[in-house]
Formats: sequence, structure tokens, C-alpha cells
Amino acid sequence: MKLYPISENHLYQKAYKNGRRASSRSVTVYVLKDRAAALLKKRDPAGRMINRVGISASKKIGGAVERNRAKRVIREAFRQIDREYDVKKGWLVVIVARYHATVLKTQDVFSDLLYCLRKAEMLNERSGP
Repeated sequence: MKLYPISENHLYQKAYKNGRRASSRSVTVYVLKDRAAALLKKRDPAGRMINRVGISASKKIGGAVERNRAKRVIREAFRQIDREYDVKKGWLVVIVARYHATVLKTQDVFSDLLYCLRKAEMLNERSGP
């Protein structure tokens, strides 16, 4: 499934300031209801509600190679969760990489991200494989 990115900085800032936060050793997740979800639903060819996802990795976690690896692993873990679980739609989801995301395997980041999404109440009832 294609991830729809958050492209405006002000949306990241709103998610950081007003969103619900959940943290684990490899990621921190901020979620905020997307006010433009209805407009995006109209533009979507299938007419589905979508989540916009932003992944952030600061220079604190390493150089460009480490930051890109962390973002790649987080992106794949989120895709797996979106395929296997019933994730709520119509939200802004900002995922911030922490240092351990650069050294952990995708499956470990998957479990950390799943924990954070459950804690942030982003999974619908009876969701699971």
C-alpha cells in the first residue's frame, strides 16, 4: 500500500503540539485527527479515507546512511501493520525515529510501532491477523 506523505511543516508542528504521543525504544508516534480528510477522500480515486504519514529522523541518530535506513525500516514496518491490522483512517501520523531504529531489525521496529499505535488508540477493536 502506498503511504501518503505529510508534506507541510505546519502539519508536523500541529501533530507535535496537539497530537497524542506514544513512545518506545525505537520510535515515537504522534497522531492527530486530519481536518482535511474529507477533501482527500474526494480526491482519492477509490473514495477511501487515508492516513497521511510523516517519518522524521534527526541528525542525533547518525549520518545520512543511518537516518535513511531508519526511515526505510519504519516505513516498511508501518506498511506491514497497515496490511495486517485495522488501523483507523483519517489521521495525521508522525513517526519520529530514535537511535535504536538504526540498529534494530524490521521485526523489532514492527513490534515497537505496533505497541505505540495501540497506546495511541490507532487500532480498531478486534484488529489483528
